[in-house]
Amino acid sequence: MAKLEKYREYVQRVLSEYAQRRTSHHQNDELEMQTIFDTIHDHYQLIYVGWDKGRRVYGPVIHLDIKNEKIWIQWNGTEDDIAAELVEMGVSKQDIVLGFHTPYMRQFTDFAVG
Repeated sequence: MAKLEKYREYVQRVLSEYAQRRTSHHQNDELEMQTIFDTIHDHYQLIYVGWDKGRRVYGPVIHLDIKNEKIWIQWNGTEDDIAAELVEMGVSKQDIVLGFHTPYMRQFTDFAVG
């Protein structure tokens, strides 16, 4: 249970810090990054919501899940290496699954297959 709580904290910290770094603090900006934390089902997302240059913007930037005490990176629409950030925090590579890779391709990474 302690491991699960620690992983929840790490995932929320990664998403919150990313949102804080990327959110503009200009008064006229209508685009924001929102964090969505479902700590009951362990689904965590960072999404864009708003308007940018007259166009509606809405969609996921990062989606992480925790399943069977492993952190699943389901989607990473950034150039940042979320897996490396989690490893720096103390998460074992064997507890990180690159869910955006096919199950076959995961065996060729340094991370868990599932």
